[in-house]
Amino acid sequence: MAALQVIETLRKTGSETFLCEGRSTSANLLSFWQWSSSDLIGNTDRGVLAEFIVGTELGVTRYRIRKGWDAFDLQTPEGIKVEVKSGAYIQSWKQEKYSVIQFGIQPTFAWYPETNTFSDEKRRHADVYVFSVLSHKDQDSINPLNLDQWNFYVLATNVLNRSVGAQKTITLSSLKKLKPAEVRYGEIYSTIKKTFL
Repeated sequence: MAALQVIETLRKTGSETFLCEGRSTSANLLSFWQWSSSDLIGNTDRGVLAEFIVGTELGVTRYRIRKGWDAFDLQTPEGIKVEVKSGAYIQSWKQEKYSVIQFGIQPTFAWYPETNTFSDEKRRHADVYVFSVLSHKDQDSINPLNLDQWNFYVLATNVLNRSVGAQKTITLSSLKKLKPAEVRYGEIYSTIKKTFL
């Protein structure tokens, strides 16, 4: 048998139907998305949402589909590699108090799907990190789709490397000590470009 090559992911519309015995069923892809991805406050889907939000400002969500196994999350049209991390004070589960915001920043091996191999070196593969915080603290009015409820912290990866080495996590309070650029939606892309171009 010949080697199985990488399958190119094509953008879906949501209207694609599930098939059974060659016929369409009543379930379509949009119904799957609604079932699986409607909890935008919980930390699993909120992380993907944060990537999408940053990607919309970079203008890359229209022509590139998310790949969960990439060594970094996004790439600007200029080629700057971006890692997006997400945190929030409010979660979708019962809480006794607000969450302490902490981000995963551990160096990793990159995986190359074209060869099904890993890089030799564990490191942070992006050029810049965008730490995205759903900072709204009122449970009754929290809305992750309201971009005014988010704050973004842009920090060059080399600052992280120099300051925290191989550390695996960083709290928001520790991150702020590294003096990232704190920006709102609409200022992320220009801040990234200012840092690297």
